[in-house]
Amino acid sequence: MVTGIILAAAVVGILGILIGVFLGIASEKFEVETDEKELLIRNELPGNNCGGCGYAGCDALAKAIAEGEAGVGDCPVGGPDVAARIGAIMGVDGGTSEKKVAFVKCKGTCDKTKVQYNYYGIDDCKKATVVPGRGDKACTYGCMGYGSCVKACAFDAIHVVDGIAVVDKEKCVACGMCVSACPNNLIDLVPYKAETLVQCNSHDKGKDVKVKCEVGCIGCTICVKQCEFDAIHMENNLAVIDYDKCTNCRKCAEKCPVKVII
Repeated sequence: MVTGIILAAAVVGILGILIGVFLGIASEKFEVETDEKELLIRNELPGNNCGGCGYAGCDALAKAIAEGEAGVGDCPVGGPDVAARIGAIMGVDGGTSEKKVAFVKCKGTCDKTKVQYNYYGIDDCKKATVVPGRGDKACTYGCMGYGSCVKACAFDAIHVVDGIAVVDKEKCVACGMCVSACPNNLIDLVPYKAETLVQCNSHDKGKDVKVKCEVGCIGCTICVKQCEFDAIHMENNLAVIDYDKCTNCRKCAEKCPVKVII
């Protein structure tokens, strides 16, 4: 019996050695070479794996940058500093891209917008789009307030306050996940330094807007007439700001009759 045990142990030991040798040879034979630049780039990326760059994660982005398929500044979380360091690795100019933040184009808080019925259902904006009227608020363009954007944000930068999603500019990294999560296309990425913004998304005509919301854009064009820099125009009944032209003089905000420009 002792002999059998010794023999079994010897067989297992020999098999272990043979398998180890085989795996060692296989690892060298089938080793996938990793670009040194890819490793250096990966070390510079923040590691949030948020997907804001459009790739599966930081590893995938590092590989894409190293292969020239993605830009050195494609990580929205890292910003200009990371872009500059990756640019140095790749031997290109990292650029001076301006920091951006998410902005919610709705001012219709619970006390400002009309309610068409009481909704008792799943707290998810995308799922609520299938119910009549797309939720309880009368304005179908505005913030539904069920928090899909909050769930999508990995940086705790957006919360629903009084029925409206509100962004914390200091926490926002412009990853764009909240933009994708909003079924009403209500969230834009705007320059961090922008001080004049239109907080409405409705394309209804003025009289229809006023029936549904006290603070919606009524398309009066007063803001357009006030701007000396051709930085604001009406597009489908809604005032839209060109941030490249806007000087933040705030004349449009001062004259807006419904104070929807902030």
